[in-house]
Amino acid sequence: MSGKKNRLRAELPPLLLMLIGVFAMRSSLADHYYVPSGSMEYTLLAGDRVLVNKAAYGLRLPFADVEVLDGRSVQRGEVVIFDSPRDGTRLIKRVVGIGGDTVALRHGQLRVNGEPLAADFGDVEVFGKRVAALNLRDGGGPDLADRQIPDGMVLAIGDHRGNSLDGRYFGLVPEADIYGRAIAVYRRKGEGFVWRPL
Repeated sequence: MSGKKNRLRAELPPLLLMLIGVFAMRSSLADHYYVPSGSMEYTLLAGDRVLVNKAAYGLRLPFADVEVLDGRSVQRGEVVIFDSPRDGTRLIKRVVGIGGDTVALRHGQLRVNGEPLAADFGDVEVFGKRVAALNLRDGGGPDLADRQIPDGMVLAIGDHRGNSLDGRYFGLVPEADIYGRAIAVYRRKGEGFVWRPL
């Protein structure tokens, strides 16, 4: 019996260190997100599991909200994770406007700095190299008149424009409050493991 106790005492510290390391990595480097609704259709579907890079915009101390290394700025078209300024609910949305942009939305279609983002082939918007397939079957939701985005802020909107509680309702999000960038869908309901980069 004492041999079992000694072995347990010897194995417990490395196991605890490993668990602390795993949770520290989830806190600072990478995590996953469960998509609860269809507000980002057709890019993300309800039930999708998404890999999140929490170090994309800066490195934070594990278990704290203290940034120790600056990262790059949030880019237009990226899918990001943040808490709603309205009620603190964790959300996943697309950044459609960054500091310095003037953004307008009419009938679900975006104009950024006076240029329409709609592609010539259906309900698709192009953000540089990123393409967003929109869901407009419920209409475009509320329109947004020309709005200048101040530095350090972003406008985040869902791809399912008629069914998304987003920046049109709760306003702008401070760039510093974004937890991370969604990298890819790694599991989809009914399909199992997939890899769909975002």
